[in-house]
Parts: sequence; structure tokens; C-alpha cells
Amino acid sequence: MGSDIDAKKASIKEELAKLKHEFKVELPKVIAKARAFGDLKENAEYHAARERQSFVKARIGQYSEQLSKLNNFNYSDIPADKVGFGSELTVIDMDTDDRINFIIVSSDEVNPSEGKISLTSPIGVALSNRTAGEEVEIKIPSGKKRYFIEKLVTIHGEEYIKT
Repeated sequence: MGSDIDAKKASIKEELAKLKHEFKVELPKVIAKARAFGDLKENAEYHAARERQSFVKARIGQYSEQLSKLNNFNYSDIPADKVGFGSELTVIDMDTDDRINFIIVSSDEVNPSEGKISLTSPIGVALSNRTAGEEVEIKIPSGKKRYFIEKLVTIHGEEYIKT
């Protein structure tokens, strides 16, 4: 999983470099060219470039924050035998017998349709620090869910299976 974190860092650094180049080199040229057209009140090119500049600046801030969080990431703070960040787990819905797979991800990677949840979601909070073989009752907006944790693979690569 460490290589996943390193790959994510590299991807963010690459994207940051592209955005910084656009912000510092390309956009100033576009803005200068648009200014040459005259009246800025009705200059669509100028306004579009300024809007893009604001967007790029915001993305630079978001990526910088993500990179900072990843740089401060400490594997030793994550339990080796319980659900935590980076865990992949299979649960059984005790009411329907459906098997559901979850991956615990950072808040910027959440995608419930792919089973990617954060530790701050209702399901993530309920599963946090649990292990394979435990039953968990989760309060969700539509009521309650009861899950049995069948399989857990932690960020450390440890695998636990209970049937």
C-alpha cells in the first residue's frame, strides 16, 4: 500500500507542476493578449482567462493540501488488525445476505458507487477499529443496517477472514 501512496504523491506532484506552469506562464500570456483587444467590460476572452486563473489557483490549493496530508501520513498510526484508512473489507448485509465490498479512502477519493468510503461517513465510523468476525449496527438516514465483517485486508497487507 505504501507504493499506492507514493504513486498518488507522484500523480499529485505532476498535476501540480502542470497547473503551476499554466498559472504562472500560460495564463498571463492569454490575459495580456486579451487586454490588447481593448475594453475589458465586454471582453469575453479576458473574462474567460481570469475565470480559468481563479479555477487553477483553487486547484493548486486543493492539490497542495492533499500532498501535505500524504506527506504527513504515518502507517504506524493505523492498526494492523482493525479497520482503518486503506482497509479493504467484505461485509455481509445481515438482512439481505448480500456481500458488499468497501475500501476506506481519504475524503477526496470517496465514491460510494465504487464502495469507496471515508472513515467520517456513517458506515466508516461504525466500521472503524472493528475486525473480521464482528457484527456492526449502523445508523443511516434511511434506518439501520446490520453488517457482519467477513473479510478484512488492512493497509499493512494483513488479511483476516471469518465465516
